[in-house]
Amino acid sequence: MLKEDCASELKIFSFFSHLARSLPLPSDVNRPRIDLIMFVVNLHSKYSLQNVEESLRHVDATFFLGKVGFLAMGAGQESHCSIHRNTVTKLANTYRSPLFFCDLEREGFRATVAQRLVRMLQICAGHVPGVSALNLLSLLRSSENPAPEDL
Repeated sequence: MLKEDCASELKIFSFFSHLARSLPLPSDVNRPRIDLIMFVVNLHSKYSLQNVEESLRHVDATFFLGKVGFLAMGAGQESHCSIHRNTVTKLANTYRSPLFFCDLEREGFRATVAQRLVRMLQICAGHVPGVSALNLLSLLRSSENPAPEDL
């Protein structure tokens, strides 16, 4: 559902997305340049978090300069969560990457998250003049409260 919402937001740009259950990706595949990696954590599945943590080891360090983000799904049903929100927040802070919480059951919320993801993708792909992925990361970090180790 979120993929379709993102595609509808990207009417002007050509957009390729690849969904993978884990990393690394097969090396024998001919694919376009990777502009953004979003790690999706299902808050209702501990396996999902373990899979993301294992996959993070396969990402080149340069991607963490604004081209990696985390999407926590199932945030609207906190009583059913197997993973606490703070766990995912700490993970995103560890990798200095943005984190989006999403409840796919709510169409309006899903559309808002899709717009944010698309804007982030446009910036990471270089389609927004004067703004780079590193600039975006700096802006996102400055709008948050500083991490305790930064004080």
